[in-house]
Amino acid sequence: MYWRIGPGYYKRKPGANRSAFHALVRSGPPPGLIAVSGKVGLGWCQLPPRSDLPWLDRWWGLRCVDREPAWSISCFYVRKGHRKKGVSRQLLQAAIETARRNWVRLLEAYPLDARFTDKTASFTGYVSTFRRAGFKVVVRHVRTQPIMCLDLRAKVQQARASRPTPE
Repeated sequence: MYWRIGPGYYKRKPGANRSAFHALVRSGPPPGLIAVSGKVGLGWCQLPPRSDLPWLDRWWGLRCVDREPAWSISCFYVRKGHRKKGVSRQLLQAAIETARRNWVRLLEAYPLDARFTDKTASFTGYVSTFRRAGFKVVVRHVRTQPIMCLDLRAKVQQARASRPTPE
């Protein structure tokens, strides 16, 4: 909810933030994806259009680099005990496929770069995970947290070009 409402997130009681999030889910479209195993939620990633997250542009470190419409993976979380088991990778692949099915051209993310920070937890994911999925760093306003982008149109063009041509 932080990227939707800004610093007011910290001033409100957790129950108020939870209620606002539940209302967001009920009103649709879904604000993200959940990884589950049985009845246990393992992880989450937020996946709305960037325009739904106005506070991204209010922090200079994540300010938009152009005016191309994009969807945003702004929040990424994996439950303790399930980290380093591929949940992040699977959530990210599901986010890419969801964006592709919705004809999204650009997918943005704001992960931490573990090479430049000593933070042990990242609620935005890590650069290495996004890089393995094909994301590229487009700008570093902040050394520890670049803006990364995946051009889904380019992926479709590459897939078409790699198909064998019928003879």
